[in-house]
Amino acid sequence: MAEGNVKRIELMLSEVTKLEELIDRSSLSEVCRSFFDLFGLSIRVYAKSGALLTDVHEERSVCRYLNQTPRGRAACVHTVAEIQKINPSDKTLVHRCFTGAIYHVVPIWYSDRQLGRIILGPFLPAEISEMPESLLELIPEDAREQVGNALAEMPRVREATLVRIAAHFRNILDLILFAGHRSQLMSDMHLASVRESYKELAERNASLQEAYDRLKELDQLKSDFLATVSHELRTPLTSIIGYSEMLVSGIGGDLNEQQRGFASTIHSKGELLLALITNLLDLNKLEHEKISLNLRTVDPQAIVAEIVETILPDAAKKGIRVEPDCPDGLHYLNADPVRLKQILINLAGNAVKFTPDNGVVRISASSVTLSPNESSFDGIGVAVMAATERAIEFAIRDTGIGIARDDLENIFDAFFQVDSGSTREYSGIGLGLSIAKKLAEAHGGAIRVESEPNVGSTFYLLLPERPPQTV
Repeated sequence: MAEGNVKRIELMLSEVTKLEELIDRSSLSEVCRSFFDLFGLSIRVYAKSGALLTDVHEERSVCRYLNQTPRGRAACVHTVAEIQKINPSDKTLVHRCFTGAIYHVVPIWYSDRQLGRIILGPFLPAEISEMPESLLELIPEDAREQVGNALAEMPRVREATLVRIAAHFRNILDLILFAGHRSQLMSDMHLASVRESYKELAERNASLQEAYDRLKELDQLKSDFLATVSHELRTPLTSIIGYSEMLVSGIGGDLNEQQRGFASTIHSKGELLLALITNLLDLNKLEHEKISLNLRTVDPQAIVAEIVETILPDAAKKGIRVEPDCPDGLHYLNADPVRLKQILINLAGNAVKFTPDNGVVRISASSVTLSPNESSFDGIGVAVMAATERAIEFAIRDTGIGIARDDLENIFDAFFQVDSGSTREYSGIGLGLSIAKKLAEAHGGAIRVESEPNVGSTFYLLLPERPPQTV
C-alpha cells in the first residue's frame, strides 16, 4: 500500500481526545441559547480538561437574594464548587441544591471516549411544593414569603421531560461533534496531502538538480572533447589541405588529368571537413556565450558583393544565376564583418545547395526604420531592438525546393535536417542555420524565413545599425 494512503487511513482511525478541538463554539452557543429560550433551562458545557466552552444562564431571583447574605452566599459558593467537581462517567448524575433545585450533570461521549460534561439547571422538580429545611435555615422568618415567591419563579420540569430534553440536546451535540470531526479530518488529510506533495516535490527537485548537475558535467565534458578533438583533427587536416592544394597547383610535379582530379577531390573534401569542425566549435562557443564580436564599420553593399563572389563558383556548376540587389546610399552597420559574412554565406550557400539547376538566387540589402516596440518581423525578433531607429535587412531569395510548413519551426535547431533519411540527397549536418541564428542574435538582430514547397524560400536577416550589446 502506498505511504500516502497509509497516512490517510491513520488519520481517519485516529482517536478523538479533546472536545475543544472538535466543537464549533459559536454553533454550540446558538444551540444552547435556543434551548434556554425554549425551556428556560440554564446550560453549561465543559471540556474534560475543565475548560468552559459555553455558558447560557440567567441568575434566578432566589439566587440574587441569597448572595446578598453572608450565609446564603457561602452556601451558593459551596454548591457551585461541588457541581463543578462532578465528572460523570457513563450516566447522568443528579445534584440537589440546598434551595431544593436540581442540577443534572450529563457526560459527553464521542467515538467511545468521554470528552466532557453538560450541566443542566438549576430547576425545580414539578412535584416540590414547600421550601426545604436547608433553605429555611438560611433566611429569617419575615423574608420567607419573599424567598418563596422568588423560588417559585424558577422553572419546574418533570424528571421524564428533563431526560427527553437532555437526550435531544445530546443528539444535536453529536451532530455538531460529527461535523467538527469531519472538518478536522478533512483539514488533517489536506495537511497530510500537502506534506506528502511537498515531500514528493522536494524529492523530484533533488532528482532534477542531480540530473542538471550531471548534464552540466556532461556538457563540460562535451565542450572539452570538442576542443581537444578539433585541435587534434585540424592540425593534420590543415596539412592534408595544404599538400593537396600544392599537388593540384603542380608544385610537387606534373600530374595527369586523373591524378589532378584525385588531388582536387582530397582538397575539396578536406575543406568541407574543416568547415564542419569549425561549425561544431562555433556552435559550442555560442552555446556557452564564449564568442566575442570584433565590431567594425561595415558597408552592406560591399558585403553583398563579397557574398556573391564567394558563391558564384558553386552556383556556376549548377547553372544558377546569382543576382545582387543592393541600392546605393545604404547606411553602414556596426558589426563583426567576419561573423556577418559567415551568416550570409551560410544562408546563400543553402540557397545554392537547395536550388535546382538553372535556378535563381537573389541577394539584396535594404534600409528599414524601426519605431520603438516595432519590428519588421511581425512581432518575431529581439526585444533589445525596440529602441533601434535604423536597421539593414538582408534577404536571400531562391527558386529552390522550399520548406514544408511543419518544418519551418525546427529549421534553426542544431542538427535538424529536413531530409534526414539515409538516402538523403543534400549533404551537411544541420548546423549552418543554427549558427547563423545565434550569431544574428549576438548582434542584436534576428532571422526569419518565408517558404513554399517547390516554389522557393526567402531568408531575412535584420541587423540594427548599432547593436545594443555584444557577446
